[in-house]
Amino acid sequence: MAFLGSRIGIIGAGLCDDETYELARQTGALVTERGGVVLCGGLGGVMEAACRGAVEAGGLTIGILPGSKASDANPYVKIPIVTGLSHARNVVLVRSCQALISISGSHGTLSEIALALKMWKPVIGLNTWENLSDVHYVKSPGEAVEKAFELIE
Repeated sequence: MAFLGSRIGIIGAGLCDDETYELARQTGALVTERGGVVLCGGLGGVMEAACRGAVEAGGLTIGILPGSKASDANPYVKIPIVTGLSHARNVVLVRSCQALISISGSHGTLSEIALALKMWKPVIGLNTWENLSDVHYVKSPGEAVEKAFELIE
């Protein structure tokens, strides 16, 4: 079986402002530049931005979708995984990643962080939920990607 590269989840807000969108876009691009594959929930906001950055950098993106239609994926998802699981798809996403980078987000993102920590997956936080034990907090997309790869190598 061919090796696809390190699997990095980028999780966060489904709706976000321009600054957050740009942080996520840069993060997706940097994951690709390090030879990684971007996984996300496949919808808008941070998920779309991360996929966009990865695709613009020539990378592979995988969207773990909550619904039952591949057409729900953002336009930058190269491989849509249709689950029909709603919020339970977060388990599939977290299980599939080697590390997760959380950018912004609300309660869905918090559930992904909790699942990742429960499954002993490294979580890197960039402008996301604060003061969570075992989350590695950083200040930039570059630091986030560097930390993710450091923790899985």
